[in-house]
Amino acid sequence: MSVIVTLQMKGDPKRFEEYAAAHADNLRAIAAEAKAAGVIAHRFYGAEGNQIVVIDEWPDAESFHGFFEGQAAAIGPMMADAGLEGEPVITVLHELDTPDKVGWE
Repeated sequence: MSVIVTLQMKGDPKRFEEYAAAHADNLRAIAAEAKAAGVIAHRFYGAEGNQIVVIDEWPDAESFHGFFEGQAAAIGPMMADAGLEGEPVITVLHELDTPDKVGWE
């Protein structure tokens, strides 16, 4: 069963969107490496209060961690240049078996 991985960081969502638009090739290159490592889905989200959240779906936690550690030299500077502050808070979520599932079938 796949896992959902979230990364939470402080940063201005508008500034991040502007950075992403100006550096699209860099983000696409990292996304290509993520695809090669097995990522199933990936999105950035922003919230009021200067919060950026990445939500990914990966085959397993090991695939994510291998990718993230292998791409640290590219991801770290990108995050700093985009104005994201500090280290991301990473959470790996495993699906629970409940009878109310909707979607992702």
